[in-house]
Amino acid sequence: MSTTPPRAGHYSPGVMSLIPLFYVGWADSVLSPSEVQLIQKKVKALPFLTAADKKLLATWSNPAQPPEEQLFRHWVSLIRRTAKELPSDSRQSLADLGMEMARQSASPQNRLHWQAPATYEALQELEQALQISSLEGYRNIFSPAQRQKEYEENINRPSFDVEAMSRLLDDDYHDIRQRLRTLMSDPAFHYQELPVKEDYREHVLHWCHLLAKQGLGALSYPSAYGGQDDMGSYAAVFEMLGYHDLSLTVKFGVQFGLFGGSVQWLGTQHHHDQYLDAIGKLELPGCFAMTETGHGSNVRGLRTTATYDPQSDEFIVHTPTREDGKEYIGNALHGRMASVFAQLIVGEQSHGVHAFLVPLRDEQHQLLPGIEVKDNGYKMGLNGVDNGRIWFNQVRIPRQNLLNRYGDVDEHGVYSSPIENPSRRFFTMLGTLVGGRVCVPRAGLSAAKSGLTIAIRYALRRRQFGPNDKEPETLLLDYPSHQKRLMPLLAKTYALDFALSYLSQRYVQRSEADIREIESLAAGLKAYATWFTTECLQECREACGGKGYLAENRFAALKADTEIFTTFEGDNTVLMQLVAKGMLTAFRQEFHNEGFRAVLRYLTNQLSTSVSEMNPFAIRNTEADHLLDSEFHLNAFRYRERRLLVTVSQRMRSQISKHISAYDAYIRSQNHILELGKAFVERLVLEKFVEKVAACEEEGLQKVLKKLCNLYALSTIETHKGWYLENEYISGSKSKAIRRMIERLCKDVRVEAGFLVDAFAIPDTCLAAPIAL
Repeated sequence: MSTTPPRAGHYSPGVMSLIPLFYVGWADSVLSPSEVQLIQKKVKALPFLTAADKKLLATWSNPAQPPEEQLFRHWVSLIRRTAKELPSDSRQSLADLGMEMARQSASPQNRLHWQAPATYEALQELEQALQISSLEGYRNIFSPAQRQKEYEENINRPSFDVEAMSRLLDDDYHDIRQRLRTLMSDPAFHYQELPVKEDYREHVLHWCHLLAKQGLGALSYPSAYGGQDDMGSYAAVFEMLGYHDLSLTVKFGVQFGLFGGSVQWLGTQHHHDQYLDAIGKLELPGCFAMTETGHGSNVRGLRTTATYDPQSDEFIVHTPTREDGKEYIGNALHGRMASVFAQLIVGEQSHGVHAFLVPLRDEQHQLLPGIEVKDNGYKMGLNGVDNGRIWFNQVRIPRQNLLNRYGDVDEHGVYSSPIENPSRRFFTMLGTLVGGRVCVPRAGLSAAKSGLTIAIRYALRRRQFGPNDKEPETLLLDYPSHQKRLMPLLAKTYALDFALSYLSQRYVQRSEADIREIESLAAGLKAYATWFTTECLQECREACGGKGYLAENRFAALKADTEIFTTFEGDNTVLMQLVAKGMLTAFRQEFHNEGFRAVLRYLTNQLSTSVSEMNPFAIRNTEADHLLDSEFHLNAFRYRERRLLVTVSQRMRSQISKHISAYDAYIRSQNHILELGKAFVERLVLEKFVEKVAACEEEGLQKVLKKLCNLYALSTIETHKGWYLENEYISGSKSKAIRRMIERLCKDVRVEAGFLVDAFAIPDTCLAAPIAL
């Protein structure tokens, strides 16, 4: 391309009108094949260009010859000269800028042409086709003073209704969330960290009492016991507490969700009448004693026993060895009673794991005989929660303390259960407690939202480096690298919010027929969302530099307190395997039940995929419309899930055919199985996001949500680009086009970033970080 740019007067008004678009098109030094094709096609159709204009513009759109530095700088000079004259209220797009450049260079008699709506619409159509949404990301083409003015004018002009977005995120529980925002802003809930764990624990216990007095702990209990039969509101409260102090969140969940929930869902009328009202008022603090030191996630293998003694009509609860002690039990130091999970033994027969109510302390808070409790001490985080270890030495409890909804022992020592199959009984019992896995990721996502709000607000005020000493330094969030760090995280946060709301809705409306499906959804989303929380907070901390390392700016507490979320309420790796095992079982059952029809359907689907998604055109398609098409995103996610399901099934079957045991075949395929579980969850999250965008009736909200949805989808595809390239689902050129589109979307979302985190509506008193206030 020519290194000697012509004088401004040697460019026709038509060429001048397109210079801003060419400047932006070449800003990343690359014109993609789809951009080249689009520009050339549109330029040929523009009625105001002469043959000479089109010839010149053809050389400017040659991907093999990027503009040399001298020509590029000349474009910038022309743009800046015009930008000085362009009123800020007219500076909405590159089309506006192009029209003004054409008007200024046109002869007096020709200027009316450059005020014609048809001309403006032609430029605007080209700009929209190139997916350039605003000038915000290209403020460097204006003078320093203009850039600052533009920033100050635009920073308070969201393209969507922020309050409406908050209501959308609040789903069906706006009123209860607003109530929590008011409560958490009260001086009584002033956020503070106390370095001595005993002081911190007492402070958190006091907060829990305040919430209990508000009736919030009992929300999910029946109205006869002070509740409202409203599990959805309870989950919303738990999520909102995640914006405040996570020790409070966990303690609240242990007392009212785990301990109270075990009595509610595993007990019967007798237990409800005797305990639920006191639990909801925090008059009876309790704990949930399931996990053991030596067995972790293997609940079926717990070693604590509850042996029936027919002589005294009692159960004897006992810890066989020190390694069988209950581990990491929240409320262990404050609790007066525990729901203890133990092997129920009658005579010589074990009936599997059941739950028993075991008193720990008397009214004076003294440990009862046979009870040993040891403080877990200081932890990485959550030091406001009184975690401890508990051992039982031949502790006797009344027979009626068995939580007997799914298994009972009568006064004659006869065991009975409404579910005869021991395995189904065990999983049904655990299924009633899935509420913890529904709530935990929502509180974790609240912490991620807090971290993003702090990081993005800081990046919108912190400046660093600049073109020279005379011009203002550049805002952190105007750096493409900073956008790439934070904008995909913001998009994924919105995606997970909608997916977790869907999970809560399914759980609240659950029936016995779909509880197993909900358990699988809860396991997968809990793992995926809490892994994301850990990743998000780390990136946000780094994005705030040294300021993020200061305790006052909350990242230390947020990171430390959420670290455990990846392993409590189920270790994430184990949970993802459970998801994949369920998929494999269903896949195998489908072929077993339907035989040839299932095989035929599978082959038909494979053929359909080959025709629609894996043909040479689709694999290499880099058109913007295609890359931003939700159908492309959904097909890509579904293909990955389907493909992994088939290949892991084939791998395991191949190993079993070589006389390798099913267990060993499973172990050898474990890493593959984990990827299958993640693919299932990612597909589900995207589907829920796409549905939310489609259902949104407010145009401004829908437009910004579509950008976020596109960014989540393409960022996830980019994360797995190695897999997609290996499986020849996309070409190398398409992978590059996806990367460029992600950068463009990051730039677009950056304009809305401050408003998108404002929509989380986190009270400043909870956020508490000076750099975000």
